[in-house]
Order: sequence, then structure tokens, then C-alpha cells
Amino acid sequence: MKKVSKTKIAMTYAIALYDAALEKKAVEKVFADVKKLIDISNTDKAFLKYLANPMQKDADKEDVLLKAAKVLKLDDDTLRCMNIILENRRFAELLQILEEFVHVYYRRHNIAEVVVESVKKLTASQDKKLTANLEKLLGQKIVLSYHIEPGLIGGLRIIAGSKMIDDSVETKLNRLEILMKGGQ
Repeated sequence: MKKVSKTKIAMTYAIALYDAALEKKAVEKVFADVKKLIDISNTDKAFLKYLANPMQKDADKEDVLLKAAKVLKLDDDTLRCMNIILENRRFAELLQILEEFVHVYYRRHNIAEVVVESVKKLTASQDKKLTANLEKLLGQKIVLSYHIEPGLIGGLRIIAGSKMIDDSVETKLNRLEILMKGGQ
């Protein structure tokens, strides 16, 4: 039997969820649900661990899932997808499926995902200005995710798809070092 990668499995489930939501005209609601589930999965590791545990009874997992859906007010399409994931014993890949759904959503809505690396958190005004400039540069709406990288010393490193703008002090110092060594 041919082994399928977890990434491909996550992509398959994410696209199926997106298409089901699109058919029901519930894409925005399901997207909001997915964001909630990602937050919970990142903060409450026990939730995912319990649902992914093969030793737990499926009926018990369904009950937990139903209770979580009520508390979170999840859309029926989202709950149906979670039940399919449960039936197929793919809860170990849930976080990856949810994150892939977000990527599918952004691609289909022509939204660019941009990673910004900086030494410290940007202020609200810096964030707003950076977002406006990047949207103008890329010619589309963007979603920023920030990563703190103390090694940059200062400045920013911006990654949008296969493009990278590196205006960090670390890179400038490295270039200066190369220049001082005679371009070796």
C-alpha cells in the first residue's frame, strides 16, 4: 500500500472542508470556526491529545467534540468535518488540516500571507504603515504574521511567498564583513 504524506492528507481535508463550506455558502463562518479551533489547539494541547488518542472510545470523543462545538458555537459544516476527521482517525493531523484550510482560504480570496521577522514587536502605527506599504507593493490584500528574531539585531526581514526583503542589521553587517574581507 502506498503511503500518503501528512501534508497531502491535510490538504485533501482542507480543500474538502472549504468546498463543502462554499457549497453551503458558509465559507466565512467556517473560516471563523477554523481560527477558533486553531487557537484552542495551540493553547489546549490536552484537547487534541485526547481526540487523537486511539485508546479513547470514539463515542466519548464524539461527545467531547459535540460539547466543544456547542461552547464554541461551531457551524454544522465545521462539526461535520470534525466528525469525518474523527471517523477516519485523523485527529493527530487536525492542527495541520486547520492551518491548511487557512492557506486555502487565503489563496482563494487572493490574500497574500507575509511573514515579518523583527527584533521586537512593532507598534500599532508601524504595523499599519507596513501593511499599507506591503499591500501597495504586492498589489493585493495581505495577512501578516510576526516572528521575533533577536539575532536580527535591528531592522526587518519580510517574506512573501518566494520573495524576501532583508533589511536587517544582521544582514548589513554580514555584507560589510564580506566587503571588508575583499569579497571572498
